[in-house]
Amino acid sequence: MNSYRPGRHISHQFDNELEDVRNRVLVMGGMVEDLLQKAVVPLLDSNEEAEKLVVHDEKINQTEVEIDEFCGQILARRQPTARDLRLVIAVGKAISDLERIGDEAKMIARKSTESKVKESRPYYGQLRLLVQRVQGMLNQALDAFARMDAESAVAVARQDKNIDDSYGELLQSLIDDMEDSPKKVRRSVELMWVTRSLERIGDHAANICEHVVYVVKGKNVSHLSLDEMDDEVNKF
Repeated sequence: MNSYRPGRHISHQFDNELEDVRNRVLVMGGMVEDLLQKAVVPLLDSNEEAEKLVVHDEKINQTEVEIDEFCGQILARRQPTARDLRLVIAVGKAISDLERIGDEAKMIARKSTESKVKESRPYYGQLRLLVQRVQGMLNQALDAFARMDAESAVAVARQDKNIDDSYGELLQSLIDDMEDSPKKVRRSVELMWVTRSLERIGDHAANICEHVVYVVKGKNVSHLSLDEMDDEVNKF
């Protein structure tokens, strides 16, 4: 399996720090998943009100700062090399992606409080599919990060195409409605912002998968196609 396992150092404290920093990312990931779950509730149930998610978002931002500072301490004290250095770098990038996902979730929640967005029942099926795909991809990206499994990371990254497809289909439905009736323009535009945020969350989840490949294989794959990424992972 193409994966990374810490725990090979003379200093057990260093091993613990590497394990700790990775666990902190997963805790932050769980917070972001919970924020997204709360943000999309009004989209899928017009009888539900969006929660005030400011406190949740502030906690995510604070966690990002704390992890970033911890990474700085590891770099200063341990001067890691090779895979350990790549892990610390990848953690810094992953928490940035998670923070941005939190921002997108907060925006979704804010838009969901607007009456026009709550009139989304005609798009329920498409919205639900898009939300499910985004939530599933984020969860699996975090799982690949937890296990530092490069093969799984590539498989998860491929799911971004499904999200793009769902986003494109829903976007076209909204455009068609705007052309049919000027009265639907405001609702359609507001929903476009929401669906765009969901699509961006998929992009950030794909980034997390790329960070996993970087740690395991030592290759920056952010500008490679998925097939090229797959080839890189399967190199001996």
